[in-house]
Amino acid sequence: MAETKPSHYNGGDIQVLEGLEPVRKRPGMYIGSTSARGLHHLVYEVVDNSVDEALAGYCTDIDVHIMEDGSVKCVDNGRGIPVDIHPKEHIPTVEVVLTILHAGGKFGGEGYKVSGGLHGVGVSVVNALSTHMTVQVARDGNLYEIAFERGKTVEKLKKVGTAKHTGTTVQFWPDPEIFTETTTFNYDTLAERFREMAFLNKGLKINLTDERVKNEDGSFKGETFQYKYGLIDYVKYLVSGKEPINTKPIYFEAESEAGEVEVAMQWTESYATNTVFSFANNINTIEGGTHLDGFKTALTRTMNDYARNRGLLKEKDNNLTGDDVREGLCAVISVKLHEPQFEGQTKTKLGNSEMRGLVSSAVTQGLGEFLEENPTPGKKIVDKASRALKAREAARKAREMTRRKSVLDSFSLPGKLADCSSKNAAECEMFIVEGDSAGGSAKQARDRKYQAILPLRGKILNVERAGLHRALSSDTISSLITAVGTNIGEDFDAEKARYHRIIIMTDADVDGAHIQILLLTFFYRYMPELINRGYIYIAKPPLYGIKEGKKKIKYCYNDDALAEAMKAYPEDKKPSVQRYKGLGEMDPDQLWATTMDPDQRIVMQVTIDDAAAAERAVSELMGSEVEPRKKYIQEHAKDARFLDI
Repeated sequence: MAETKPSHYNGGDIQVLEGLEPVRKRPGMYIGSTSARGLHHLVYEVVDNSVDEALAGYCTDIDVHIMEDGSVKCVDNGRGIPVDIHPKEHIPTVEVVLTILHAGGKFGGEGYKVSGGLHGVGVSVVNALSTHMTVQVARDGNLYEIAFERGKTVEKLKKVGTAKHTGTTVQFWPDPEIFTETTTFNYDTLAERFREMAFLNKGLKINLTDERVKNEDGSFKGETFQYKYGLIDYVKYLVSGKEPINTKPIYFEAESEAGEVEVAMQWTESYATNTVFSFANNINTIEGGTHLDGFKTALTRTMNDYARNRGLLKEKDNNLTGDDVREGLCAVISVKLHEPQFEGQTKTKLGNSEMRGLVSSAVTQGLGEFLEENPTPGKKIVDKASRALKAREAARKAREMTRRKSVLDSFSLPGKLADCSSKNAAECEMFIVEGDSAGGSAKQARDRKYQAILPLRGKILNVERAGLHRALSSDTISSLITAVGTNIGEDFDAEKARYHRIIIMTDADVDGAHIQILLLTFFYRYMPELINRGYIYIAKPPLYGIKEGKKKIKYCYNDDALAEAMKAYPEDKKPSVQRYKGLGEMDPDQLWATTMDPDQRIVMQVTIDDAAAAERAVSELMGSEVEPRKKYIQEHAKDARFLDI
């Protein structure tokens, strides 16, 4: 028997992380990442506390300031965090909330009936990941203050004055030791989030002020988000630029012991079917869940029952499918419940089974009543779904062409596709390139084992303006669907994706950017799950090559990088600079080294951090309405850094 080594594994080897140490040691576990997304999550955690006060009926105004020194200050007019001595910890309750994980009024106590916050980690995590934090509490006529550094109390709670109001003020400075990528807050990112929060909580006022930027009149840049009608205003915002079928959004709400549900919905002449947004306790459930399942089931059943009862669907007609009734529909579902259970890849899929029944019965009653009481828009909505049904049946043959008998059946793959030899989707990647010239270079440059190349001829169809039947009649789109392997619509199956990295590789010019947008619109409309899974990327080829000697080339990816690189050369010995107008201009070795080599290339992963903002952008910029595009160009013309004419 082989001799075993003595084990030195004992109690002394078990590391006990006290207080907030585990947060600093593994920040990604608590806020998702330490990138810009995690940085902004800190603000959301603080604001979520104030929103919880609003949900409980004690807060009406929230002020968020991005300060000039890089900190964020959040002020609310809620009850103020309790300052009395905690019975178990024997320190002020505000200190408990800010220094102990999972301490707060949301864990089994009576403090909050409903609370938001995706991870439930609270403001203590923000404290742990900040170099400094100060908290002021106004309650019981007094003003109190406490201060922390990296999660540790440095100034004990003290009374600093009197106050006629109540509320909490939290100011924090993110720690650059944790957020190594950036500690600079993005105004637009915060604005989108607060707009969404205000839509989901009607009447709540959220003021955002950026004290780093002054307007011409000397005031700070800022916006106020407040919506009297909540979800109704949200749907109006989302359908802006589209032609509505029912002029006013349909709205209904319901309540049971399980929780509350609000639904607002409006049909438009759009062809999109993936514009139903669901929320649970203000969290965007991008992976859906039981509330979305209940909505979809009841929507399809209610529409079919109404169409049959009114004779709008004849006996010989097939039933409308879910895709048919959701074509052109924009809907927002918001549920609020005491103890949400989240699951799925990103913990944004609601698992509470009781929500399925509550939402289903609310839709059956609310939508059913609207259709009965409004026969004219009701008939228009059914007509729209019936047209979708006919188009779907007409497109069936085209769809059959895109379905493969098996993932390994290479005979059904498009002829232009230069596939890779590996069949392990997790390691495979497909480059979508424009034109045969770039395609030829890419095919020579690639690693044949795991890199596939799909050249596209010309610009693909703008699917935002074309129905499914027309989209599937396009050879380019059919080839793309076949190559990806997931199919679309009812037949879509993300597990059948043949590549876990689909990289859009276009020229660094206006035409290349246009092709990128058309492809992203296609993936957003027909394969949004691939974006949610992080499978879609954009390649960043270099714009310039600085020739240093006969063979050596230094690559620059933008104008700023070129200007910076040129500073290193004396005025009288400036090297020649090549501007790459297209990928086809690069030889295979250059293309590999700059754009395709996983060890050196730069690729951007496409995400949908804010699905509503993405939906609005796609609709306005790619849809049939001209006015929103004209307005966008007028507003952003000053931001254009170069025009490729």
